[in-house]
Parts: sequence; structure tokens; C-alpha cells
Amino acid sequence: MIAVHFGAGNIGRGFIGCLLEKSGYEVIFLDVNADLVDELNRQDSYQVIETGEGAENYTVRNFRAINTRENKSEALAAIAKADIITASVGVNILKSLAPLLAEALSIRVSPTPVLVMACENSINASSMLRGEIERIAPNVLSNAVFANTAVDRIVPIQKHESNLDVVVESFSEWLIDSTPIGSKLPTLPGATFVADLQPYIERKLFTVNTGHVALAYCGQAFGAETILEASNIPRVFEILNGVLAETSRALISRHNFDVGLHEKYVAKTVGRLLNPDLNDTVLRVGREPSRKLSRNDRLIAPAAILAEIGVEPNYLLTVIGAALNFKDESDSKVAELRTKLDSISTEEFIGEVMGITSDHPLAPMLTKCVNGAK
Repeated sequence: MIAVHFGAGNIGRGFIGCLLEKSGYEVIFLDVNADLVDELNRQDSYQVIETGEGAENYTVRNFRAINTRENKSEALAAIAKADIITASVGVNILKSLAPLLAEALSIRVSPTPVLVMACENSINASSMLRGEIERIAPNVLSNAVFANTAVDRIVPIQKHESNLDVVVESFSEWLIDSTPIGSKLPTLPGATFVADLQPYIERKLFTVNTGHVALAYCGQAFGAETILEASNIPRVFEILNGVLAETSRALISRHNFDVGLHEKYVAKTVGRLLNPDLNDTVLRVGREPSRKLSRNDRLIAPAAILAEIGVEPNYLLTVIGAALNFKDESDSKVAELRTKLDSISTEEFIGEVMGITSDHPLAPMLTKCVNGAK
């Protein structure tokens, strides 16, 4: 069995690629990083090193890598023969995968459609990828099935000597929407198939990801350079707990989660975020703030849910304000956000960046945040 995975970075090697290899697949990593591809092809194994409760180490052996920029024909052949195609490249990069995928699907000869899953921190990423392929080559869609997923594993900045070994937290969750797949589900130990994915995607996005950026953006505002430093600042920790109380209210209202079980999920999440072995920088966690301020992402979406039920999301608004003031000279997206903030009206900014119209109940609250950052 062959699994093709776009993205040979730390998440690809330390989470999805590792799980696929454990499930018996030969994993073919596709990437444009020539040095990384060459290193993967030089080595016959790499280590996934867990930290946290129940931690274990695992040696990944059955893999190879292809440089899609230099060896397009080889990449096309691998995709065309794959049993599963996955990606963890960042949601903004997904669009660039569509032409290669479409071309590979057009030469696929197997009568069985290949399962395609975009494993990103975004809602309905696989559907987004499908839409891009449909736009350029709708006739190839019958050769693939696209299943949305929710993925959760913290993979911090790596500090060890090897270029390939990856330190990850012991906790991981890969939820896959079974609806488009039907009854013939692939065997993927470590993944869980569910009939309704949306509640799980939002639970993870509005808890883990919202909590993480709350520590990053507010931590930087108080002078912290790492997530652990941020969590040790009393006001920032108060904001974290306040934000998670607000997102919990939004999630329970929207999906009718059991209150007690959700409280346990939140408590476990806080423990994961504060794991000293996973200490990350506020710059890495906070990068690309414009994406994290978009309509369906971790800050605006739960704030909008609360505003729609008549609740003012004060802590979320505090984080949104901090995100608008986030500074990182190495991140061009930060500069782009600042330029937009300075060059268009508040109403235009809220509509264009945050996807909130002027008649939405959240709009007046966001107006105060944006004006405060101008």
C-alpha cells in the first residue's frame, strides 16, 4: 500500500506520515525543499520522540521522498498509484497543490477512487482542495474521494541535532469524516472515523488553537518570548482561562456538548499547552495573524457565535486586539496586515480581513478593537 503525503516538515514526519507508516503504508513524502528531500532519501529511518503522559518513541522506516519541483514526472506517477493522499502544508499552500493533483488524477488507472485528506488547522480543508481541483479540472474528480479531517498534535520548534528526528507531544487526534468514504473505510490505527466532523473540528480549533494564540499574542504584549513565559504572567493566564470559558460557551451552545466532558477536555488542553517540553516561541505560534483573524478561524468564529446569542466575548476581543498589534519583522504577513490596517477604513478592514459585515452583532465590538490598533 502506498500513501503519498504532501509536506515533509515536522508535522508531516512526526504525525501524519508516522501514523500512515504505522498502519502499513509505504510513505512517499512530496516536498519542494531539496535539502530535506535529499536527507530523507539518504537516511533509512528517523525517530518520532514523544513527550508527556504515556510517551513512547517510534522509528519510522518505510518511506522515501520526491522533490516535486525537480522530479514532477516521478511525483505524478506516485500520486497516480497512491491508495491514500494526505497533506500538511498549511492551508494557504493547498491551492498550489491542485494543478499537480489534477494532472495525476487524470492519469490514474485504478478503478478505485483515491482517498484525499488535507490535514490542516482549518475547517473543511479537504473540501477547499477539492474546490480548487474542480475549478481547473472537474472531469478528474471521479478518481478521488475527499474527506475532511480534524488533526491535533503539538509539534514545537525542533532543537535536536538530527534533521529528521521529530519531538512531538504524546497526545494526538486524527478525526476523519466517514460520510464521503462510505462503508469501506481504510484501516488506520490511530485515526477515528466519525459521521459528523464539524463539532470535533470546532472543538479543537476553538480550544487548542484559540488557547495557543491567546498565549502568543497576549504574551508578546506583556513582553514574553515563549509560550511558557506567557503562561507565567498572571494577566495572560487569566486571559487564557477567560478565552477558553468563552469558547466553551460557544461550543456548548452550538453543539450541545456535555458540560462535564468538555470541562475535562479544556483542562487537558491547558495542561498540553503548558508542557515545558513543548515550549514554543510566541513568534512561531502567532505567525500569519491575518489567517488567524479570518471569519472561520480560531478567534472571529467563536466570537461571532457568542455575539449572535447576545454575549459579548470580552476575552476573545482582548486577544483579537493583541493579534492586530502583533510584531514579527520576519513575517511578511504581519507587515501586510499592518499596511491594510493603516490604508483602509475600519469597516472595510473588518469586512475584508475578518469577514464580518456591518450588520453583524459582532461588528460594533470589532470596530473598537480595530480602531484601537490603528
